[in-house]
Amino acid sequence: MRIDLNADVGESFGAWPLGEDAALIPHVTSVNVAAGLHAGDPATIARTVALAVRHGAAVGAHPGYPDLAGFGRRPMALAADEIEASVLYQVGAVSAFAGAAGTALRHVKPHGALYNRAARDREAANAIAAAVAAFDSSLVLVGLAGSSLVAAGKAAGLRVAEEAFADRAYEPDGSLRSREHDDALLDTPELAAAQAVAIARGELRARDGSRLRLRADTICVHGDLPGAAARARAVREALEAAGVEVRAPG
Repeated sequence: MRIDLNADVGESFGAWPLGEDAALIPHVTSVNVAAGLHAGDPATIARTVALAVRHGAAVGAHPGYPDLAGFGRRPMALAADEIEASVLYQVGAVSAFAGAAGTALRHVKPHGALYNRAARDREAANAIAAAVAAFDSSLVLVGLAGSSLVAAGKAAGLRVAEEAFADRAYEPDGSLRSREHDDALLDTPELAAAQAVAIARGELRARDGSRLRLRADTICVHGDLPGAAARARAVREALEAAGVEVRAPG
């Protein structure tokens, strides 16, 4: 078995730090760097990309809605052409910093409300896939396993990585449990590690105990939640102890 372990990082903004990037990044194989519209800023992007390069993690762009106040987690009624332009803009920004750090951008993963919309809204998913393909058709598009974004990426001729989450509860239909609910997050290292191993083995269960049949190429640990570094370390150790090779796609 082989799987990627990714984290959303670089989500500080100016003087306001968020996350545990320095402690987290050594434990993952891919990072999704906030591109400046939902979080992040030029100095933070540069610093985060440098950390990823230092620890050998694959660098990806993490574009979101232009919503700093809401951290990109509020729905926005952007039209398809606006989504495409916004994603292209953000991917270009992170790619510039990757090049300056001596590495190449490897993948793109949307953030927050944009990610959730693209999971079910094919028009939005097509816009994201079109932006990625226009920028660099060799990039990997990361989307929720079994979602419209994965289908749109394949239709656009992109390589895709189907994603599952170590630290989020699932509904029986395979969607993520809304953060509005108290039980949406698996916030202990033990729970996240157990779910990651279940994902890798194809044994993931929804919050009601039902079996979810999904295929995952990559597992996410959110970088903005308290204790993210400890969860990432526990997930990495549990996967390797279960005989799973943890490495970036490709």
